[in-house]
Amino acid sequence: MAAVMDENDYFVREIEKNDGSTLKLKQCYLGDVGCVVWDAAIVLAKYLETKQFYDPSSGVNVWAGRSVVELGAGTGVVGLMAATLGAVVTVTDLEDLQTLLKLNIQENQALINSGSGSVTAKVLKWGEDLSDFHPLPQYVLMADCIYYEQSIVPLVESLKLLSGPETCIICCYEQRTEGVNPEMERKFFELLQQHFHCEEIPSDKQDPEFSSPDIHILHIRRKV
Repeated sequence: MAAVMDENDYFVREIEKNDGSTLKLKQCYLGDVGCVVWDAAIVLAKYLETKQFYDPSSGVNVWAGRSVVELGAGTGVVGLMAATLGAVVTVTDLEDLQTLLKLNIQENQALINSGSGSVTAKVLKWGEDLSDFHPLPQYVLMADCIYYEQSIVPLVESLKLLSGPETCIICCYEQRTEGVNPEMERKFFELLQQHFHCEEIPSDKQDPEFSSPDIHILHIRRKV
């Protein structure tokens, strides 16, 4: 069972959208890595709003009606942003984060409705059966998911199961130089590149305010 949360368990982090509206994300004072809004998640969320994807002045909206799955969603900020831009989103994480995800969906429901998108929260354990997620999504989003050595193989397995020839995986991660992090990243990308092509997105294509030399955005597609 997901834990019941008390008002005193969390505080609200606000992320301003380009149209001046605000995403409100509850995050926990105490808890595991999934309970906080990480910088890479904000960088990715703001990247979804850049003109190549979303430019109301010229009628561009890549997200409208697109099916999107977010992996390791945590607070759900990335998936919620996509939903406010019109995407049909499933935010996924482990059982113990479902309460927080559902709270954040509720908190932002008016914004999601005004963007004509939708969000559903589901449990997804990497490497397990993903038949619930068919038809395959058009986009898979993931921010800062490369942090446990034992999860690297199941994560790549899930990416393989969730992606068809048309699926674009957008991965954002903060490069960390301490401890086992460099070795973990190396292993992840070594495994990933057996099955996928990766293209790094230059900083001039990212949000000018929400980007950092340590935070990388990649577009990842299945090898044919």
